[in-house]
Amino acid sequence: MATFALVHGAGDVGSSWDLVAAELRGRGHEVVAPDLPCEDDSAGLAEYSQTVVDALGDSEDVVVVAHSLGGFTAPLVAAARPVELLVLTSAMVPLPGEAAGDWWDHTGYPAADGDEIALFFHDLPRDQAREALAKGRDQSGTPMREPWPLDAWPDVPTRFLLFADDRWHPADWMRGVVRDRLGIEPDEMPGSHGAYLSQPRELAERLDGYQRSTLGH
Repeated sequence: MATFALVHGAGDVGSSWDLVAAELRGRGHEVVAPDLPCEDDSAGLAEYSQTVVDALGDSEDVVVVAHSLGGFTAPLVAAARPVELLVLTSAMVPLPGEAAGDWWDHTGYPAADGDEIALFFHDLPRDQAREALAKGRDQSGTPMREPWPLDAWPDVPTRFLLFADDRWHPADWMRGVVRDRLGIEPDEMPGSHGAYLSQPRELAERLDGYQRSTLGH
């Protein structure tokens, strides 16, 4: 079995992963899902990645899973400590020296319209979507301005999982980003940008499958 580090996106909280974490634990895995210091203007990408590294401690057979802005943090964790697998779930894929705040322009992002529920949680019951939004925190601009510090993507097996119904990171556009920046074909599953809430069982099954195929157990 593995230890999964679940890395949330901008202005989010680790507990957003609770449903997925419960499914993974039910399959015998360990899970950490720390709150990144997103409200702290003194914290940049180094502090974000160190938060995940600290949460992992001396865990072995580590799989780092990133959502959205977490794509800027997860590879830094893989550069800082042993990691067996990176999985990006509807996540941003940075290039060396690129700031997260420039990523949308650099990737030709198609502007998305709608309120927060329509963009992020349209496949959730409205009460659950409101609850998810209420947990949100302010996102500091500090990590958005920093150049991504790695010279290249870590030499770690990497998978990308698209959410086919995502209105914030539309699948048609995201496929091209993944091919251009990672040189791999993304996998796909149903779900909005918040599929960790609307499709936790299928997402956990995908993550478990990636771990088994990579680590062989």
